[in-house]
Amino acid sequence: MPIQDEQSLDQQRKGAPVLAPVLSARTVLRRFWPIARRERRWLILGALLMIVAAGCDTAAVWMFSVITDQALTTGNLAAFWTPALEWVALVTVSGGLVFGGQYLIARAGERFLLRLRDRVFAHVQQLSPDFLEKRKHGDLVARLTADVESVEALVNSGIVETAISLLTIVFFVAGALLLRWELALAAFVAVPVFALVAKKFSRRIGVVARQERAYHGELVAAVEEDLANVAATRVYNRQATEEKRLHAHGLRWMRTKLSLAKLGALYAPSVHLLETVCVLSVIGLGTWEIAQHRMTLGELFAFAAFLGYLYPPVQSLGTLTLTVAAASTGSARLIELLDAKPTVTDAPGARALHGVRGELRLERVSYHYPDTPQWVLRDFSLAVHPGELVAVTGVSGAGKSTIAKLLLRFADPDCGAVRLDGIDVRALTQHSLRSAVALLPQETPIFHATIADNIGYGRHGATMDQIVAAAEAADAHAFIAALPDGYDTVIGRNGYGVSGGQRQRIGIARALVAEAPVLVLDEPTANLDELSARRVVEPLRRLAGGRTTILITHDPALVAIADRTVVVSEGQAVTGTVAPAKPPQWRTETLWMPRAGQLW
Repeated sequence: MPIQDEQSLDQQRKGAPVLAPVLSARTVLRRFWPIARRERRWLILGALLMIVAAGCDTAAVWMFSVITDQALTTGNLAAFWTPALEWVALVTVSGGLVFGGQYLIARAGERFLLRLRDRVFAHVQQLSPDFLEKRKHGDLVARLTADVESVEALVNSGIVETAISLLTIVFFVAGALLLRWELALAAFVAVPVFALVAKKFSRRIGVVARQERAYHGELVAAVEEDLANVAATRVYNRQATEEKRLHAHGLRWMRTKLSLAKLGALYAPSVHLLETVCVLSVIGLGTWEIAQHRMTLGELFAFAAFLGYLYPPVQSLGTLTLTVAAASTGSARLIELLDAKPTVTDAPGARALHGVRGELRLERVSYHYPDTPQWVLRDFSLAVHPGELVAVTGVSGAGKSTIAKLLLRFADPDCGAVRLDGIDVRALTQHSLRSAVALLPQETPIFHATIADNIGYGRHGATMDQIVAAAEAADAHAFIAALPDGYDTVIGRNGYGVSGGQRQRIGIARALVAEAPVLVLDEPTANLDELSARRVVEPLRRLAGGRTTILITHDPALVAIADRTVVVSEGQAVTGTVAPAKPPQWRTETLWMPRAGQLW
């Protein structure tokens, strides 16, 4: 159905974001603490330094009481200097301890972030291409950045700050009780009130935080998609449409962030008001105690100072509930990724492949994609001998590219087997299999790096001589040498700065560097104009020379270089297909999807 206007286009492309489930702090800690525990010694040392600093602050409050009673109220300047110098010394030591403690805690936190992000990214790379293609890449980026940071705020910093706050409270509570236990008990009445306020705010913040994380992922996904498709946007004059779409995503995220900011801005003054009322009440009671000659002015000031130091860690404990509410959403989004199971894994006892001859066989292979009931391949059989180049052709959707996925184990067949040198590829390690099978896809992936780096990407430790030799064989050396920086020329994402044909020749050079004995060429000229396509035919012939090669193509010029041709019928069709007209030197056979029991 055609899209009539920008609004309908936007409605088609966007959906309500999926909100992450609510997780308890215990669930989050149980899942991510094994990663954080490697830094526990630095966390413990940092926490100890902060706790000793709190002890220094407690002693400093006592110095304030001494100065007030012995110097300020009596006007005795001589009694001022000793406690004043002791106070400065305590503050200096406390400052050094706080610096060391905060740095160690921050160091542990950043290392946890690094490990967690590495762990999630490594897992994502093991997931099937189909899993990643069904998800918005921008949302995955958000999970690997902002969501990882929200987990750290709870699992790493949150635990340490909680321990520090609890022990700090113990210091200041002890000091307050030693001064006047009656006033201390009156002041502690506010603690449950702090907890109730924090609990009320945390519930609302938890709901808004889930929305904020989801909308943030949607916004990043929209930005990534728009940047990737900016050419199509210009061609169809839909800049205004994309600007409106991005604005809509940004507006939703802004509103949820403002809701979080509003709650945070309301929480802080609410707690401050409660703290002020408590302090004033204590000062009022202390004034009455002074009038009854049961308390000195210095003791009252010291008591008020203890409360000033006591309420912030109490407030910090309350804020922890808000941190849990915000972090549970990011944790749930990460756990969703980490719990996703790769569809292809190494079997127990999988062996590495050595000395590959290149004998390929697909034996009665059947396969369908997980989300579709239709069979892409059924009872499909094919044999390719070492050094042979076989062209696989057929109409679009016949399942030709699926053959490439099965050969590389991006997916496993539902029935049948794919064998390399007589060994089922499921019995091989994925690393050794993909070292033996090189793929040249329709669009060569180009990284934002130098041309040398892009060619050398095909082989770990490729030397410059090997890179240049591969470029020469791929007919790429001449245009590379003509560039201002030659092989050190940086090309942009998706090959910006080189033509489509040049980009494909870079891909051919990359495959040559890999020196894999088995080669899969998946429509290598599909996106090239006729002149560029003809230009890569000879490099492709050199690339395939001596290798077991499956050439998936519709291009007659490429079919002509094959030793034989296989024509695949589409889907579950059971009628044979006829090979295209061919030069006399071709040896062609027709391969079709048979009914059960039929052979080809």
